[in-house]
Amino acid sequence: MAKSTTAGTAHVPQGSRGMPWSPIFRELGDPEKRTAYYMVMPALLLILIIAFTPIVYSFVLSFQETIPGQSSTWVGFDNYVNMFQDPDFLTGLTNTAVFTVASVSFEFSLGLWLATALNRGFRGQGTMRSIALMPWAFPTVISAVMWRLMYQDGVGIMAYIAETIGLYTKPILTSEGALMVAAILVDVWKTTPFMAILLLAGLQTIPEDVYEAARVDGATPKQSFWRITFPLLKGSILVALLFRTLDAWRIYDLFWAMSDRQLDSLSTYVFTGVRISQLDFSLGMAASVFIFLSSLAIAFIFIGALGVRANKA
Repeated sequence: MAKSTTAGTAHVPQGSRGMPWSPIFRELGDPEKRTAYYMVMPALLLILIIAFTPIVYSFVLSFQETIPGQSSTWVGFDNYVNMFQDPDFLTGLTNTAVFTVASVSFEFSLGLWLATALNRGFRGQGTMRSIALMPWAFPTVISAVMWRLMYQDGVGIMAYIAETIGLYTKPILTSEGALMVAAILVDVWKTTPFMAILLLAGLQTIPEDVYEAARVDGATPKQSFWRITFPLLKGSILVALLFRTLDAWRIYDLFWAMSDRQLDSLSTYVFTGVRISQLDFSLGMAASVFIFLSSLAIAFIFIGALGVRANKA
């Protein structure tokens, strides 16, 4: 046993022992593991090149003043400064933030309620789960066009209901504020089932014995939810919130398909600058990098929360 330990540490350079990368040297010191790394390395390098080359190139372009068909000029952070001073970008950023916070909040609340209801044993449970998933199965563009017709003044059922109860008497599709509320409702209708399925999967991993023990101890349903269900469901909650937050943060097709390009988001700002006009190519590339970095920051926040919980567990 001592011989094996000596052989394992013999390949670690003397000055690197105790350093953060010393486990890597110990791994490479094993001939079998070193051979495995050599075999995996070509595929790993290919994946890294394919994945990171467009990202690195986008970063480079975001620091240049680029006009298609002409030479590029290095301008440093000027594109980012101009981007944050652009009213269109600020509008897209505000719309995206409002949409993300509102839609994810409603989807989580309704999804948790729906998951809890579907988790109870009752006749026709499988059928109800299939029906609950139907809105999520619709493509986003189809859902957006369908709801746009329902919001259409004079013919749409949603417009008729809003006018009848006095909630909103003006045409919904002509007001940016009303369109934002309408887009949030469409997204909540479509994506709440996805949130519910993720939470339902987490609920089904909680042992029933825990609830039985709580009932024996005299716990009420409310106490069981907050003391048992919610703490044991935190992992699934964080995963569901991560997926939905990142998806909502890059919203594009729902906004333009439902509002006929009246609602702008960060993604529509990038598309407008890079693809349509091509005159704001530099600002569009800076905005795309901003979306990437902000999405990465959101992911790190959620993954960090998941990691903290796992370590405590």
